[in-house]
Amino acid sequence: MELIGRTRGRWRLWAAALLASTWAMPAAAADLGGDCCADLEERVAELEATTARKGNRKVSLTVSGWVSEAVMWFDDGAESNVYVGTSPVEQSRVRFVGEAKVTPDVSAGYVLEFGIYGASSNGWDQDTPDGSTPNSVSVRKSSWFLKSKTFGKVTVGQDGTATYHLLDDADTSMTRNFYDGEASAIYARPFFLRDRAGNRIDPGPGSDLKWSDALRGFFNSTPGDSGRRNIVRYDTPTFGGFSIAAAWGEDDLWDMAVIYKGELGDFDLNARAGYGQSSDGFSTPCHGSTGSPDNAMDCEWWGVSAFLQHKPTGLFVFAGYGDQKDGSKDPAIDAAIIEKDSHTWFVQGGIEKKWIPLGKTNFFGEYRRDDAGSNLVAAGLRTQSAEINTWAIGAAQNLEAAEATLYVVYQHADGEVRVGSDTTDTSLSALQQVIGGMKINF
Repeated sequence: MELIGRTRGRWRLWAAALLASTWAMPAAAADLGGDCCADLEERVAELEATTARKGNRKVSLTVSGWVSEAVMWFDDGAESNVYVGTSPVEQSRVRFVGEAKVTPDVSAGYVLEFGIYGASSNGWDQDTPDGSTPNSVSVRKSSWFLKSKTFGKVTVGQDGTATYHLLDDADTSMTRNFYDGEASAIYARPFFLRDRAGNRIDPGPGSDLKWSDALRGFFNSTPGDSGRRNIVRYDTPTFGGFSIAAAWGEDDLWDMAVIYKGELGDFDLNARAGYGQSSDGFSTPCHGSTGSPDNAMDCEWWGVSAFLQHKPTGLFVFAGYGDQKDGSKDPAIDAAIIEKDSHTWFVQGGIEKKWIPLGKTNFFGEYRRDDAGSNLVAAGLRTQSAEINTWAIGAAQNLEAAEATLYVVYQHADGEVRVGSDTTDTSLSALQQVIGGMKINF
């Protein structure tokens, strides 16, 4: 009996200890400053030891980009409508940039950039309110680089050539986000042309003409500008505000640019000049299309641009000139290109200043003139030449707290085009457009 009593006593003692430890658990869990987390930290360390660490620990990763959506009203003299879609000037995108130090002076890294369209406004026309490729994702950039403060930067992969956005990137005002040097052509180019009577213009070979058929320039219908290509590019270090870029790629394309960024007293000055050549009809379809290019193409382009702003007042002027010479090493094709030269020039002026706490406000106006050359495709001559005049006025408001820009633009385009084998010009019905939207960065 005594043994049984002792046993029962021990069970009562164990039960009491168990109850006491149960009551103490919440207090221990709340005591984050004690030793309760040691096991958890040890487990996290074990998991980290089994994880691939090179991409996470040695190479930094920056994720950035923006969303840029707009509403556009248009009137071509016979039809008007309102469309909603992704901006064709600064398409929505996401960018991944990684970089790691190799030595104190040299770093290595990569760029992956994807473009995103909801409704693809670069493919809008009178018949296609959602664009030609809605809900699409494209690879804009995929490249690696080696960078040195002493020796410059080498880039390999799909990226911008030396004359990529040559006429745009001098601009450091808010208009670069929604109305750069290419914007007037970008907004108009997907729409069908109409004559003064309201009829669509049929050149014979192919479909009805669009503004992109009358305008020339293999990149965004802007002579003097090149695009993103599979290239090897070298950028020098900056000396006294000047730097030089050179690129080669595709089969075969090469170009060079001189870039200046600096100050002259109370003025900010940015300027660019560049030149390029290509014999590759796929990457530079100067007179054809990427579906049926002239692979003996002989294409040259050059351009200059400058941006000058008076810092105390915010007054600015932005201007550029671009030229493209379109030829072929095939004598028969070369003879069929009636007008080989295409030119564009533009002047934009305005004021950008912070008058209200929200951020800077911008008011601007622009005039652009295109004297375009021939548009020759496999089916025949679509246009011999064209003269296009575009003017625009607009305003923008920066929202500093949201890293966003609100904008609205009115644009008016008209001119004349000589179609196919015609001997006289056809006067165009004006295309009027109002574009309003917002670009928000992340």
